[in-house]
Amino acid sequence: MTLGPTQSGEPPRCTALIVDDSPPMRKMIVFALSRIPGLRMVEAEDGVDALRKLAGARFDLIITDINMPILDGLKLVKRLRADENYLTVPIIIITTEGAAEDRQRALSLGANAYITKPIQAGQVLKLVRQILEERGL
Repeated sequence: MTLGPTQSGEPPRCTALIVDDSPPMRKMIVFALSRIPGLRMVEAEDGVDALRKLAGARFDLIITDINMPILDGLKLVKRLRADENYLTVPIIIITTEGAAEDRQRALSLGANAYITKPIQAGQVLKLVRQILEERGL
């Protein structure tokens, strides 16, 4: 897989994979994160599509929904945390599932952060900036 330039056209510093079966939600996340210089974003429509893209490139951050067909976000997190290449890559869950049990399950499987929809672009932007800063990216 060939990865293009960042949204701003700058050389990429890091690459994020945005996984959600809703094209409008993916677009909203991409729009919010386009304010981060040097962040290249790749979209995947479900967990299986994400695994295909993960096999072809290295990602520094993964943002995923939970409720998706074929392979849901929790199964994706579990598979990623079983892969030594993705043991420490930050994973953010953005989902409609707001119950405390859902949050706890996602975090126990290895997600680093959990945001409940509806989301604010500024909320996602702030969290991603914080995570990238902590990792020196």
